[in-house]
Amino acid sequence: MDLASGLEHFVRSEEPLSRHTWLRLGGTASYFAEPTTPEELSTLVRRCREQDMPVRLLGHGSNVLVRDEGFQGAVVHLGAPAFCEIRVEKNILFTGGGTSLTHAISSAVREGLAGLETLVGIPGSVGAALHGNSGRQHADIGQYAHAAVTMTRTGEIIRRQREDLQFAYRQSSLNELVILGAEFQLEPEDPAALTKRMQELWIVAKSKQPTGDQVAGRIFRNPHGILAADLIDQAGLKGTSVGGAQVSERNANYIVAHPGATVDDVLTLMEQMRTKVVSELEIELETDIEVW
Repeated sequence: MDLASGLEHFVRSEEPLSRHTWLRLGGTASYFAEPTTPEELSTLVRRCREQDMPVRLLGHGSNVLVRDEGFQGAVVHLGAPAFCEIRVEKNILFTGGGTSLTHAISSAVREGLAGLETLVGIPGSVGAALHGNSGRQHADIGQYAHAAVTMTRTGEIIRRQREDLQFAYRQSSLNELVILGAEFQLEPEDPAALTKRMQELWIVAKSKQPTGDQVAGRIFRNPHGILAADLIDQAGLKGTSVGGAQVSERNANYIVAHPGATVDDVLTLMEQMRTKVVSELEIELETDIEVW
């Protein structure tokens, strides 16, 4: 039986993944699913398991580079309202795993709940941010996580309490297939003061990222206490190009994909960046972007 049989209302075949990633490069997915309910998602996950088909979650595509061969399996995107709910009860913010992290932060600030505003400017979904424990040098999303609801690779839904969650630098114990939702315990604060602080942090964050009209992706994790962008800059790589791929002049930890850039251009430039930093500064950079 074809994977999409009976599921055509939310599964389509041979979807170009370049439409769904920030770098706008790469091949197709055998199947691309946008379920509208957890039940539909569970049905798909169980069918993929029965057919021994790989499954991957794609959030907002900010940290994914797809090879030209594409992905021979099913890619799931949680963009439906059922996966993007936001609500507040006292000092707890409830969000869906597919919710934009930016939207979650602005909602918390509007409700007078402090903590998440320190993460403003970090792209992606709440689920992806939790999975990789996104953060900045002095804060990460895991420290505010109160609970999470996940789906296993067998389609089972599990609720995990704070005592079940473990977070470390850019990693977490949330390794199930899907993060369906999360709860964050935050601190009450004056909404006006929070808004001002968020706006100031936003200005700083955006000043360190490529301009909005550029197609770009962040490449390496920051080593503890050091910015990868500073290391790449110190190695003399800012502005370096391979084909249509270029190290950003604004933030050396971003690669800009100019018109005509290829996946191989980006991968070759990534390797040059890693190798030069090791040879010049004796520091091994760890890739932050996922290469499919």
